[in-house]
Amino acid sequence: MSSNFLVNFVYLLFEVLSFAILARVVLSWLDQTGSWRISEIVHEITEPILGPIRNILPTVGMFDFSPIVAILLLNALGRLLLQILQ
Repeated sequence: MSSNFLVNFVYLLFEVLSFAILARVVLSWLDQTGSWRISEIVHEITEPILGPIRNILPTVGMFDFSPIVAILLLNALGRLLLQILQ
């Protein structure tokens, strides 16, 4: 039973993180100054994931591809962990 809980927890955690990254992208269009409280919260949740990726990726004009890479990495890591746990 604890294994089932762990599988569900890992799945939910990776889904929430992916959703938070998507929310950050949308909020960056709606709140460009980042002054809304929800923008601050989402930034605090996602920056530990996006920051290191942004440091590695080269800048392509004004486009930030770190959210795409982060979601792909979260998806791959989540699948790997779920395979290990099951």
